Amino acid sequence: MTQSPTPYFRKTNMMNLSALGPATGAVPASPGPMYQSQPTADEIRNVCKWINDLLNPESRETALNELCNKRERVPDLAPLLWNSFGTISALLQEIINVYPLLNPPCLTAHQSNRLCNALALLQCVASHPETRNQFLQAHIPLYLYPFLHTGSKTRPFEYLRLTSLGVIGALVKTDEQEVIEFLIKTEVIPLCLRIMENGSELSKTVATYILQKILQDDNGLQYICQTYDRFSHVAMILVSPFLSLTACVQPLVSL
Repeated sequence: MTQSPTPYFRKTNMMNLSALGPATGAVPASPGPMYQSQPTADEIRNVCKWINDLLNPESRETALNELCNKRERVPDLAPLLWNSFGTISALLQEIINVYPLLNPPCLTAHQSNRLCNALALLQCVASHPETRNQFLQAHIPLYLYPFLHTGSKTRPFEYLRLTSLGVIGALVKTDEQEVIEFLIKTEVIPLCLRIMENGSELSKTVATYILQKILQDDNGLQYICQTYDRFSHVAMILVSPFLSLTACVQPLVSL
């Protein structure tokens, strides 16, 4: 039986979200997951087999699931994925196959879970110091932007948005100027602002973290302050949670 996206989400993404920066509690501060011990030779052989299985559409779904389960056990999974023939193309094919389901929104839980597994492997590549720059130079984050554009609030779409944000969050956590410049040029800020306004609590947290990392960079801050409309939009979104809290506060009744 195919698992729903909820168990996957709790197992993979909640681990990453729990270690986010001090201001938002959203993105891992460490360079990657904590590996308990070195993988065994059998585990490496199995990982190599599953990477090869990604090239076969009939075995791809099982391979995606198995590789996601091994992310914490294999520190060099990202270089293996990136340097294996056809692997990244297979992961991108998983992404492209879902585009027709975005509008009108008809993504099922099974389809969302399968795609989230593929995105989790891309997040692994984005997090690794040996593959991060190549990942960025290939403009692979652009493939995820259509998922951030979606407005459906059903669980399959919400998990898809959150996992996509996790990939971008993995890029910004290192504070590299090249990453910030790429995100500014590709206009990820409006996407984050939209999610901060209308997304779930977890999605708002990660989107806020990404915006925070951009604003902490001089180029990012300069970009936001370049025009009045841009600055006022960001300021309005940032202040809205405080206004909501103020509206919820009940006046004290004096005795």
